[in-house]
Amino acid sequence: MKKKIPWVWLIFGVIVGVAGLATMNYTLHETSTTEFCSTCHANDAAKEWKMSKHYSNQYGVRVGCSSCHLPEEFIPKMKRKMKAVGELYAHHVTKTIDTPEKFEAKRKELAESEWARMKENGGQECRNCHFMDTINNPEKEFLKDMHVSALSGGQICTDCHKGVAHKAPD
Repeated sequence: MKKKIPWVWLIFGVIVGVAGLATMNYTLHETSTTEFCSTCHANDAAKEWKMSKHYSNQYGVRVGCSSCHLPEEFIPKMKRKMKAVGELYAHHVTKTIDTPEKFEAKRKELAESEWARMKENGGQECRNCHFMDTINNPEKEFLKDMHVSALSGGQICTDCHKGVAHKAPD
């Protein structure tokens, strides 16, 4: 009888582990959807996004919230998710941006925080979709060299392209 007990604990541990991973994966997925983000940002950021090229463009490509605001790599993604929990409390539970007016008052602070995060990772979220070697505009051939030079000089996309998916602060 004693020899069976370790196996029971092992099987129990595997079941709990698999259930925990499945729950974590489901939660990560569900809290990374544009629909989830829009539940709080319906009157501000989501509304602006719906008027941007990231929402509607000639290519039929729609870029959701997590594409720009959530790193793809696991560790950076987990760090961002943990920070987002703090932001959820700081901004939504305490009601610091629960109206369009309050959001507008904090717009600059929120944007600068996001731009700093993106600067820290070299604008990786932009570069996950935008590739410098595919820039091709026959009318403006200088664009490719200009972008490659800017990136190699330490600039990132948002250094020049503020207000692409959301209105830039005044």
